[in-house]
Amino acid sequence: MSQFKIVSIYAEMTPNPNAMKFVADKMLVPEGVQFEFLKSSEATPSPLAQKLYELPFIKGIFISSNFITILKNEKAMWDDVVFDVRDYIKEYLQNGGKVWNNIVIKPEEVTAETTTMEAIKATQLDHTVPTSETENKIIEALEQYVKPAVENDGGVILFRSFKDGIVKLQLSGSCSGCPSSTKTLKSAVEQLLTRMVPEVKEVQQEMV
Repeated sequence: MSQFKIVSIYAEMTPNPNAMKFVADKMLVPEGVQFEFLKSSEATPSPLAQKLYELPFIKGIFISSNFITILKNEKAMWDDVVFDVRDYIKEYLQNGGKVWNNIVIKPEEVTAETTTMEAIKATQLDHTVPTSETENKIIEALEQYVKPAVENDGGVILFRSFKDGIVKLQLSGSCSGCPSSTKTLKSAVEQLLTRMVPEVKEVQQEMV
């Protein structure tokens, strides 16, 4: 019997004109795991990302749950390449290609006791570990009220630090370099956090 498994992939536009979201009918990485690669040399944890970087117009790759957000350079037009990218991903997955490896960036950190989840967490995107109740509240607000909308647009928003009333957040995926995302950060997200967490006075973007 053939091992060929049909995979459905469809493309969704995002608020960032240089980013396109490609959604699969299957989970690509474990729930809660997110990867972002902004250059081919960083893509070692993901064979799929390495394969995609063979395309000359790829500028960045973000992988989460059942979708991949791809950032292109200014030289390519989505109208010309979107179907090729979709078919490229579809063929790779249907042929059994791996999305991620069970490795960490620093080989010396791997031990015999390292579990699969521990290994992939070493390279995935995540919030900075909170050190106070205020930081916990900030992360809870982001997870409950902001994360779903941002993921729907093919991106991610992460807590990075809180000091002197200023929250610093990282925007990744389709949010990288997107003017509308920066405006949303300073308006909607800042308003939400200052209302829900009184200690917050301002929200700033932390540049990667």
